[in-house]
Amino acid sequence: MDRRAIFAFIGIYFFAASAAFVFGGSEEINATSVVDQPSSYILKGESTEQVAEAVVAAGGEITHELGVIQSVAANLTESQLDELRITRGILRIYGNDAVKASGKPVKDNNGGGDEEDSGDGGIAGSAYTEFPSLVEADVLHDQGIDGWGITIAIVDSGIYGGPGITQDRYGKNRIKAVYDATTDQQYLGGKGKGTTDFSDDFDVDENGHGSHVAGVAASGKLSDAGKYNGIAPAAPLVAVKVFDANGVGSYADVIRGVDWVVANKQNLQIRVLNLSLSAPPRSHYWDDPLNQAVMAAWEAGIVVVAAAGNTGPDAQSIGVPGNVPYVITVGAMTDNYTPADGSDDYLASFSAVGPTYEGFVKPEVVAPGGHMRASMEGTDQIAVDHPAFYLGANFFEMSGTSQATAVVSGIAALALQMEPGLTPDQVKCKIMSAARPAVKADGSLAYSVFQQGAGMVNARDAVYNWNHDCANNGLDIAADLAGTKHFGGRANQDENGDYYLMGLDGYLWTNSGADTSGYLWTNGYLWTNGYLWTNAYLWTNGDVDANGYLWTDGYLWTNGYLWTNSYLWTNGYLWTNSLSETAAINTWVNPE
Repeated sequence: MDRRAIFAFIGIYFFAASAAFVFGGSEEINATSVVDQPSSYILKGESTEQVAEAVVAAGGEITHELGVIQSVAANLTESQLDELRITRGILRIYGNDAVKASGKPVKDNNGGGDEEDSGDGGIAGSAYTEFPSLVEADVLHDQGIDGWGITIAIVDSGIYGGPGITQDRYGKNRIKAVYDATTDQQYLGGKGKGTTDFSDDFDVDENGHGSHVAGVAASGKLSDAGKYNGIAPAAPLVAVKVFDANGVGSYADVIRGVDWVVANKQNLQIRVLNLSLSAPPRSHYWDDPLNQAVMAAWEAGIVVVAAAGNTGPDAQSIGVPGNVPYVITVGAMTDNYTPADGSDDYLASFSAVGPTYEGFVKPEVVAPGGHMRASMEGTDQIAVDHPAFYLGANFFEMSGTSQATAVVSGIAALALQMEPGLTPDQVKCKIMSAARPAVKADGSLAYSVFQQGAGMVNARDAVYNWNHDCANNGLDIAADLAGTKHFGGRANQDENGDYYLMGLDGYLWTNSGADTSGYLWTNGYLWTNGYLWTNAYLWTNGDVDANGYLWTDGYLWTNGYLWTNSYLWTNGYLWTNSLSETAAINTWVNPE
């Protein structure tokens, strides 16, 4: 069956299937596949080569080499699986199932999809996107700070070849490479196949989601209002395609996409990795294979920006890979359709909320994510299926943390252009320390740190502030990846179900959902009692001390988290054997 016949978007559902883990090759796995009927698995070992040799020796078929996490994906029968689960050197076995996109938009009465057509197939003039001005990126564009030379990799459904996307603000070709992780095929520059002028046998984005995300992050199209429609309009782009037209891929494809980004970081100058996807966590952050790949990318020097997810507003709704403590996780706010009036802005009701199950405050920041106008061809599957939201002139309107994530990816590129030598931790610090929390009229916080993190991003302040050393203190990503240390954050829950930060007095939050009242996002808020930004973002730390902010030797948390919703993974994981769980990646939400 043609791969392109299987895609249906708008959210993206990971049949990232459940996975049974093998610890040291001794833990029992009850495979559910029919005898001699191959099923797909991801096998992790001490090295990719060692695992591959074992799979070949057992007669299995290797489909993906996933060097970034020392793993391979393979089709195995039950008997082959039985042999490999007792093979020395096989550390874990994960079930690998399909990644699927689904979700159906409902036309909104607040303006979504109701734009008047100009009569010539497009909206009158060129659509003006408000979000670059909301985060003051337009001020930087006027100063020549536009992402020039900082490549952003978009791991998604691809990127279409059209105005503002394939060309930057200067009219230069900006697509440095396209990699299709579903076929393991790479396309590079020149004429015809392998260039920004792609050949007919390769459709860069048949779905539209990847193009929309890329447009938010980096569109170089100039509107009639004289503003650029993207945050980093000169940033080079790399498209990593992991989803086809109807939303089907696999866990292994996404990991292979991240693997390819890490492998090509140097020659393509990739500095930012955008992951506008989210799936419910089924294990501790360090045991999830996608999270392992994401942490490897961060360690390699790539700034990873991940969506919080569209599963809010309840606490502990942050998804994978947004639950990785190292990366920048992004929630969404909305201007309430009044971009000129900041007093009625609010946290989007769908935006996922922390803390994570390991006690980390997430998201780190929020960004515009409501009714976002960005690039999409009218022939893309989303636009064809849901024409009410297609605005003409290759613009489409969507809401979600996917779009908010793209805003922050663009800001990361701007910060790196200003200071190319920054590490990912330093970029994270600059973006967080420049964020503006939402406050009430009396000056108190309108939303807790578990809902808004440090607040709404501001591109100008992020670029020009020189605060570098305030993020990920106390964490050790090398030890985390090696499996010798894993970390917990300061968040916990008391007997009344209220969330608080251990070791920091004066902070308590009851999970009461998202408040859609209007509030100002201000840089005038004074964080006290341990929340003062100049005091190293104490709530972002993963301290190792006598109280047990460290997971070792069987992942025993010595001080204990009191999660009243009973989230507990025995032996460090909760993966069923049926390989049938679904995980939503950016499910469709109504415009806000």
